[in-house]
Amino acid sequence: MDLNLQFPAGWEKAKEIKYKQGFNKPAPRDFVGYGPLTEPEALSIYNFTLSHDFSLILAYHTQGQEIYWNFQNINPPGGYQIGQKFANSSGYTLANVPFNSSFAGYKDWFIQTYYRPGFTIEAGLGENPLPISQFHEIYKDNLGILVLGATLI
Repeated sequence: MDLNLQFPAGWEKAKEIKYKQGFNKPAPRDFVGYGPLTEPEALSIYNFTLSHDFSLILAYHTQGQEIYWNFQNINPPGGYQIGQKFANSSGYTLANVPFNSSFAGYKDWFIQTYYRPGFTIEAGLGENPLPISQFHEIYKDNLGILVLGATLI
């Protein structure tokens, strides 16, 4: 089960796309499951978020050195500007999510539900799982994002 394909933000579209790509049964990646929020880890993050008043969220992933900042045509106030600050701090590219990957993620649900900035940070480069040898570079690249994210809003 891909835990970042478990959120109620275009989940049906994510299912349609992933099933067409052949991810239609349990697998190490890209399987959306049988419904949104069926996995305890995703449900825990969902409930934790509902019980707090976050100004923004960061969802960390690996692979790509990119920062995704919007969801479909929803562009929360300040989202692009904050994303640009994160990009400048990290050296990562601020990017739009590729269409086939732009549904059912935590960031997507947060932006859709709260109309506040949310970001998916794709840390590091290479094939997953990334080697531990990248840890120090990833930490260095992302420390500014973490500090800015805690202080910007």
